[in-house]
Amino acid sequence: MNLFHRAASLRRSAAPTAPEPPAHPPAATPAGPPDPALATLTGEWVIDPAHSRIGFSVRHAMVTTVRGAFTEYQSRLYFDGRDPARSRAEIMLSTASVDTGVEQRDAHLVGRDFLDAANHPRMRFTSTAVQPVGTDVYRMTGDLTIKNTTGPVVLELTYIGHVTDPFGYQRVGFDGTTTINRSDWGLTYNTRLAEGGAMVSEKVRLQFDIAAIRTAPAG
Repeated sequence: MNLFHRAASLRRSAAPTAPEPPAHPPAATPAGPPDPALATLTGEWVIDPAHSRIGFSVRHAMVTTVRGAFTEYQSRLYFDGRDPARSRAEIMLSTASVDTGVEQRDAHLVGRDFLDAANHPRMRFTSTAVQPVGTDVYRMTGDLTIKNTTGPVVLELTYIGHVTDPFGYQRVGFDGTTTINRSDWGLTYNTRLAEGGAMVSEKVRLQFDIAAIRTAPAG
C-alpha cells in the first residue's frame, strides 16, 4: 500500500484528509476497565508533521551526540481507547528527507554508505501488537524496514494527553523511544578511531514526539 498517494505531503497541507481505515487486528482481552476519557478517542488519526518530530540520535567519535530527524512522512493511525491492544500504526518516511543540520553530513547519510535514498526512497514502520504496561504507558511492537531488511522493534509509548484546538481539531500526544543496532538493518559503514572505538556508534536511538489529529469522517 502506497501511503504517498497524494501530490503534496502532510507537511505542506493545511488540514489532514481521512486515510483509508486500517484493518483491525484480532480482538484482544483488555488489560483492565476502559478509561471513559480514552474511549472517546477511539478512531482514526494522522500525525501532524508541523507539531511532531520523528528523530534519531547517535554517538559520534565516542565523545559527542549527533541528532537528526526525518521531515517528510505519511502516517495512518488507529487508536482504540476501549481496547488499546487493538490500536495500530503505520508510518512511511522519505529517506531523502533526513536533516541533521549539516548539509555535507546529510548528503553522506542519504548516500550508498547509509540509507541509499536513490534506491531505497522509503523507510516503513508497521505495528504488530500494542500492550498497555502502566498508566498512560504502552508497549508497541512493530516491524521496521530499512533498505531491503525488515526487523522487529519495540517502542515504549507514553500518552501525553488530548485537546481540541482553536480550529476545532482534536489532537492527541504521544512520546515514544527505542534503541536499535543499525547493523541489524545492513547499515554497517564505519571508520575506526586511532584511540579505539568507532566514528559512528552502532546503537541508534529513535525518538517519536507525536501530535496526531483525528481525521474527518469519510464522506
